Amino acid sequence: MLVQWVVVLSIFIVSLVCHEVSHGWVAYRLGDPTAKALGRLSLNPLRHIDWVGTVAIPWLLAVSHSPVVFGWAKPVPIDYRQLEHPKRDLIWVGLAGPAANVALALLAALALRVARVPQDGTVWGAIGATVVLVNLSLACFNLIPIPPLDGSRVLVGLLPWPAARWVARVEPFGFLILIALMYLGVINRFVWPLVGHAARALGVSW
Repeated sequence: MLVQWVVVLSIFIVSLVCHEVSHGWVAYRLGDPTAKALGRLSLNPLRHIDWVGTVAIPWLLAVSHSPVVFGWAKPVPIDYRQLEHPKRDLIWVGLAGPAANVALALLAALALRVARVPQDGTVWGAIGATVVLVNLSLACFNLIPIPPLDGSRVLVGLLPWPAARWVARVEPFGFLILIALMYLGVINRFVWPLVGHAARALGVSW
């Protein structure tokens, strides 16, 4: 059981690192060198780990047999003023992290299918399925349009300036709103079923 938790946590950390590096890499390609200058385009987990969000909370969720595992890493610093087209590029930077997670989920599902590895009863099958589920969970959760999640960055980029400023002002209360939505069961009702549908579409049982 301990080995299983370590494997899940390791997959989660790698997935989070890829998520954050993708934000920084897209921002760099669009004109902002901040993350690169601070060494945050590295895949070294130690540069991204937040000991509460990356380790403690996912570990507690794993050992409590939560159906999903989520958390966060240190946000990659981005200076949106240095982007070539700040409002438009905000959308691409916001989408970069979830897109990286979806790509990892697709690769893992493809590997399971090509290798014809059964998910039940084999170590590699279980690892592959975990990669799919963890990354789909991260992608779907982060696309919720509530600050500071990535979905809010996309929303700010799409909305007219007056509405975008209103969304940005919500950020100090974002985590409280998310906790309230979890407590009320809204996320369990809408987000995790979406993860389940996506996983089944990739041939992975939820």
